[in-house]
Amino acid sequence: MTNIESKHGIVSRQPYELYMSFTDLSNFARMLPEDKKEMVTADYDTLTATVQGFNVGVKVHQRVPYSRIELVDYGAPFAFHIVMHFEPAPENPYHTDFWISVEADLNLMMKMMLSGKVKDALDKVVDGLVDASNGKMPEGFDPNIWK
Repeated sequence: MTNIESKHGIVSRQPYELYMSFTDLSNFARMLPEDKKEMVTADYDTLTATVQGFNVGVKVHQRVPYSRIELVDYGAPFAFHIVMHFEPAPENPYHTDFWISVEADLNLMMKMMLSGKVKDALDKVVDGLVDASNGKMPEGFDPNIWK
C-alpha cells in the first residue's frame, strides 16, 4: 500500500462546521466549476467522476462526528482509502487543523507516476480550503457551502 498525506492547513472554521460541510458528498459537486459538473455525479454517500477517461468513485466508509470522514473506492480501477481529518487547531480551538491522508493499492509504476501528483492535488485542496475560510474564494467555489 502507498501512503500519501497532504500538508496540514488551519481552516478558519470550527471542526464541526467544516465536518458538516463535507458530510454530504453532493456538496463536492456544488463546489466544482460549471464546465466540470457534468463529469461528476454525487449524492449523500457516493461521488463518481470521469477523470481522463477513467471512472473513479468514492463512497463513505465511516463518519466519526466532527473529527474524520473515511472514504473508500467505489468502482475505481484500484483500491484506495481516504481520510479527511478535522481536529481543533492547537493554537485556536475555534479553527480546524485539516489534512487528508490516502492509502492506495498502487503498483510500482503507478506509484512513481501518481504519488507526486496526488500529493500536489491534496495540498491544493487544503490550500484552497484555507484560502476560502479566510475570504479568498477560488474560482468556481460556492460560498454558500458553509451555510
